[in-house]
Amino acid sequence: MITLYGIPNCDTVKKARAWLTHHSIEHAFHDFKKQGVPQARIDTWLAAVGWDTLINRKGTAWRGLDDATKASVVDAGSARAVALTWPSVIKRPVVEWDDATVTVGFSPERFEERLP
Repeated sequence: MITLYGIPNCDTVKKARAWLTHHSIEHAFHDFKKQGVPQARIDTWLAAVGWDTLINRKGTAWRGLDDATKASVVDAGSARAVALTWPSVIKRPVVEWDDATVTVGFSPERFEERLP
């Protein structure tokens, strides 16, 4: 099953969920706010997309971090630590597809490519 990870009030997550529902694609939603970031999955995401893609360094959450914390994010390990502490810095949505691939973000075109 497809699992979409994110925060329910995030506009991009809302669009991705609506797109999947509109196309009758069954999926599960994992809410970072209520369920936290799954520690067992974050390493998979980092390996699949890289820390520089997974961490949203343009968002409000990132800008709210102190300069020392931002400067400390230099590799997958440091990105993992920051993401687990401040889940809102993870670019959303993170999607684990049926074929075990991982994507980050949403665009209708990219999701369309995923259809069988």
